[in-house]
Amino acid sequence: MSVRIRLARGGSKKRPFHKIVVADSRAPRDGRFIEQLGYYNPLVAKDHPEHLKVDVEKVKAWLGKGAQPTDRLTRLFATLGLVEAPVIKTNEQQPKKSAPKAKAQERLKEQAEREAAKKEAEEQAKREAEEAAKAAQEAAVAEEPAPAEEAPAAEAPAEA
Repeated sequence: MSVRIRLARGGSKKRPFHKIVVADSRAPRDGRFIEQLGYYNPLVAKDHPEHLKVDVEKVKAWLGKGAQPTDRLTRLFATLGLVEAPVIKTNEQQPKKSAPKAKAQERLKEQAEREAAKKEAEEQAKREAEEAAKAAQEAAVAEEPAPAEEAPAAEAPAEA
């Protein structure tokens, strides 16, 4: 009898919720299981405490007994440090069929070049404006007359 650690689906339509269970590999997905180890809710954020709840001691015990986790649970357990992270095989990567075709890649490349040129032009204009402001400030300092001696005030009005 080979024992698997796998997900048993629960929840309603389009609202999945999974129990993490230990089951005989021949048992139905949502059917008979040996023990429940926790639960997994894929709809909440990964950093949320309700995303993945696992009894770590039970998982370690079952892994020690030779139970094999499914691919999804291997990745989840790797985030908890219970197993090594799986090595992604080349045939499991994203298919190349959905990649943009040649014309779309050319358009993306041209768009990236235009954006880079626009950004460079903005930076150049900004540098030129800063240099012009600096030159204007230096010119204003150079043209400013030296502080002259204070001229005697005009004669005070005669006292009557």
